[in-house]
Amino acid sequence: MAMMRNAAHSIAMATLVLLCVGRVPAQAQDTSRWDGEPHGSTRLIGGATVKSADAKVIRAGIEIRLDPGWKTYWRYPGDSGVPPTLDFAGSQNIKSVTTLWPAPERFSDGGGGYSIGYHGDVVLPLRIVANDASKPSSLRLKLGYAVCGKLCMPAQADLDLTLSGKAGAQEPMLLAAEARVPRRLALGEVAGLGIAAVHREAADGKRERVIVDVAVPDAVPIELFVEGPTAEWALPLPQLAGPAPKGTSGTQRFIFDLDGLPPGAKAQGALLTFTAVSPSEAVEVQARLD
Repeated sequence: MAMMRNAAHSIAMATLVLLCVGRVPAQAQDTSRWDGEPHGSTRLIGGATVKSADAKVIRAGIEIRLDPGWKTYWRYPGDSGVPPTLDFAGSQNIKSVTTLWPAPERFSDGGGGYSIGYHGDVVLPLRIVANDASKPSSLRLKLGYAVCGKLCMPAQADLDLTLSGKAGAQEPMLLAAEARVPRRLALGEVAGLGIAAVHREAADGKRERVIVDVAVPDAVPIELFVEGPTAEWALPLPQLAGPAPKGTSGTQRFIFDLDGLPPGAKAQGALLTFTAVSPSEAVEVQARLD
């Protein structure tokens, strides 16, 4: 009889433990699970909370890992391709999410043009502001992206992560990704790499083009990318024309035709975003066309 009472007591205690465990909320982690597709996989990364001027910001990121030789696109894909789509609907206790974009590279699209994007392993840093900083936040992401080898394939991921707001094992990776995000400068501000001047001109009386003079320290190789005011603009990639005439030492000139404007759009006064990338740094400059 005593043995039966002990067994019943043990079962009751075990049941109580299981019920209590069931009431424990999900613990915050610094990574989500990997969501794999052929030739690519993605996950979310959580990092530390940092203080900005007017809010506490949680550092996080989207890691995209690609097979050797495969690529994915930047926010502006270039001559061909589609940019990633990020849907954070379903997140909890999150007021805003800002996506940062590390400096991309140019690569052949296989059809005579060039695309803009990443290869290997890339992390897109996120800046997250919670509705209530005293409570945990849960990040939910539906990600659409492309993985490209000789052909491109669409890929999707459904990711979620409860954010701890504490520095974890992925913090160095997030810091390294943030270091690759272009610095924002004003037009004419030259601190090493910079955009010295932008102007519009008629090349043959009918066709207009844009001239961009880029200050390049130590004559290092650079890439220049340009984006229009909205996603409907599909401007061509600027082409290097050589040293800027009568320019200062180390200034390179890029030229591109004013093609790819959406119907009804006007070039004059349009706000363009220029991203200049060297092997060691990158800058982002906004300028209005004259």
